[in-house]
Amino acid sequence: MTVQDLPSKVSTPEFEERSVPACIAVICAFAATGTLATNIFLPSLPSMAATLQVSSAAVTSAITVYLAIFAVGQLVVGPLSDRFGRRPVILIGLSLFVAGTIGCAFARDLPDLLIGRSIQASGGCAALVLSRAIARDLFDRQLTRVMAAITVATAAAPGFSPLLGGALDHFLGWRSEFIFVAIFAVCTVTAYVSFVGETIRSARSSMNPLTIAGSYLALIRDIRFVMPARTAGLLMVGLFAIFSSAPRLLIESFGFSPITLGLLFAAIVFVVFAACMLATRLSARLGLHRATVIGLAIAAIGGATLLLAGLVAKGSLLPFITATAIFLLGLGIASPLSSAAALSPFGNKAGVAAALLGFAQMAGGALGTWLAAAISSDPALGLGIVASLASPLALILCWLAGRPSGVGPAARA
Repeated sequence: MTVQDLPSKVSTPEFEERSVPACIAVICAFAATGTLATNIFLPSLPSMAATLQVSSAAVTSAITVYLAIFAVGQLVVGPLSDRFGRRPVILIGLSLFVAGTIGCAFARDLPDLLIGRSIQASGGCAALVLSRAIARDLFDRQLTRVMAAITVATAAAPGFSPLLGGALDHFLGWRSEFIFVAIFAVCTVTAYVSFVGETIRSARSSMNPLTIAGSYLALIRDIRFVMPARTAGLLMVGLFAIFSSAPRLLIESFGFSPITLGLLFAAIVFVVFAACMLATRLSARLGLHRATVIGLAIAAIGGATLLLAGLVAKGSLLPFITATAIFLLGLGIASPLSSAAALSPFGNKAGVAAALLGFAQMAGGALGTWLAAAISSDPALGLGIVASLASPLALILCWLAGRPSGVGPAARA
């Protein structure tokens, strides 16, 4: 699956034709911004802890707080963008994001860092919500393929940003990582204004709180949304458990340097690349539901293997790396398919649907980060327990929702 497989132009009834590569590049940058803001400093967790005079486990609260506010903020951003348009929400959100990021760069202690992360998350949530909403605005029948292409591209952010963060930490210190993120956000919003602009096509929705609540309630009651959204959320539980635990494990237990850790993340990302390309082919051949079940089954195997690695092979690196790669292979298949399935039926309220989907994912990420640190002081064991529970649960719920004797065709779509 490549951008060349898509039309060269995308046009809407009200707006001039846009270049597909430019639109996808901007959407990818928005989708990557939130993850970049967390993943780039993963190799620096121990050094940040030393500077701020707290434990490395305590520093992971900067991830949990960020994801929690990020999740709730999306529920506000989605309706705002449906009412006032994508452009003003993007501009205001990214301005807040940059301000919070600069605050993190100059944090003197952990409370300062958490305040900066809170401001950062309150603005950054707009980027993730609207990346999906803009994709839904511009693409209809090609949405599954576009979501897969976007997932492939944005996998570079969580995969390669630790390598970049490790290099910045080594030469300039961990504070430079936040400066880089602020510059990235400024460049992204400039590209959005220059190449994309406003994309909303439908009539602007009401901002009446009862109307908004009704929209969210309707989505929660709709199995076409609920099934893939809960799948996406449970996948994020395992993924962010890995994001928060792996750096501590590899640096503190195996003696990795920040740069070596970044190289490892960069190598593993190719597993996600391959999985996302495989996802579109499986979906075309087997359908969204069956392809998603296959991805979840692989992720469940990876989760179980992570637990075994934490229990049986604590001092061995290869079992941990292998188990992580298996989990990411399954996630790379299931994640873009579940996102496309959740958004496809709701073009007339793409902002609200994208917000609720993003809430499910980021709430899952916050839960996974917190659980991995709270369950055990051993990062390998905490990660293994979380991943081995979340991914099989996602598989079971997805499989039950698609049974012929279940809720009907909508669930099997």
